[in-house]
Amino acid sequence: MLVPVGVLRLPRGPEGSSRGFNPNSPRFQALLGELMTVQGVRANLRQRYLQVLGAARGHPTRFYLRAGVQVDAVFSAADVDAVAFQVDGLRTPLGVQAAALLRYTDVLAYTFPLE
Repeated sequence: MLVPVGVLRLPRGPEGSSRGFNPNSPRFQALLGELMTVQGVRANLRQRYLQVLGAARGHPTRFYLRAGVQVDAVFSAADVDAVAFQVDGLRTPLGVQAAALLRYTDVLAYTFPLE
């Protein structure tokens, strides 16, 4: 048995005869240009952030956590999904951990103190 399928009709364009967007219209080109500019800026910022994380490997780092806790560690890696930092030699108020994961949601800020 055949099942009837509805037809999706796009709304009429501003000139009244076409349906959908005209890719050659100045409005569409302006929106596309703005989107590409924002996307380019975001890509540049992401690339710079990843370069900083790559250069930070093996450097002493101070993490500022919630509730005013500060811990020191040697930066090792960061999760690509923005879930956790992996650190070595984590010095906490309770002692030293050889290796640990710090969740992004617990870290308010981190710095690389001058050696």
